[in-house]
Amino acid sequence: MKSVIIASNNAHKAEEIRAILDLDGWEFATLREAGVMSDPAEDGTTFEENARIKALAAHVASGGHAVLADDSGLVVDALEGGPGVYSARYAGENATDEENNEKLLQALSGVEAEKRTARFVCTLVFIDEDGHETVATGNVEGIIAHEASGAGGFGYDPLFLPDEYGHELSFGEVPAEEKNAISHRARALRSLKQALAGLID
Repeated sequence: MKSVIIASNNAHKAEEIRAILDLDGWEFATLREAGVMSDPAEDGTTFEENARIKALAAHVASGGHAVLADDSGLVVDALEGGPGVYSARYAGENATDEENNEKLLQALSGVEAEKRTARFVCTLVFIDEDGHETVATGNVEGIIAHEASGAGGFGYDPLFLPDEYGHELSFGEVPAEEKNAISHRARALRSLKQALAGLID
C-alpha cells in the first residue's frame, strides 16, 4: 500500500482527491490524519509556487513522505489576472466569501459581459518519497456575472458562469456532482492521475 499525505485538512478536498485519484494500492490522509504539522507561508506569486511551497513543507515535516498539495483561485482577464493567488484573501486576510465577492463586483463595475472572461485554475504538485515532482494543472473557463445567484458551492461560485452551461447558470446553481465533474480541481486531478499512472507503469 502506498500512502500519500494531502497537504491540507480540508475534508471536502480530501474526498475529491480520493474519488478521482483511485490508483490501485494508494491511500490518502490529510495532515491531521497523518499527525503532521505543516502550515507554511504561501508567499508565492503563482499557483504552482504556492502548491510547491505547501508540498515541500509537508514532505519535510513528514520525514520524506509522499505528499500532494494544491493551490487554486480565480483569474479574471479584466483585472490582469487578479485576484489570482490572492483569491481567498482578496478583500483582506480574514475576508468572508461575501466580502470577496462584493469586492470583485465593485472591481468589475461598468465592465460589459464580453470583457468579464475568467477561469478557475488549480495546480497540483505531487512529491514522491524520493523527491521526484509531478505537476498538473486544470482550468474551467467562464465569465463573471453582474450579480450573485445560487446558494450552492463556496467562494466565488455564485458569480462564476461556466462556459459549459452557456453562462446561464452559476457554479452556485449547478448540482455539486455536476460541478465536481468539470471543476478545475477535478481536471487537474485527472491530469495528475494520467501522469502518475504513466510513472507506475
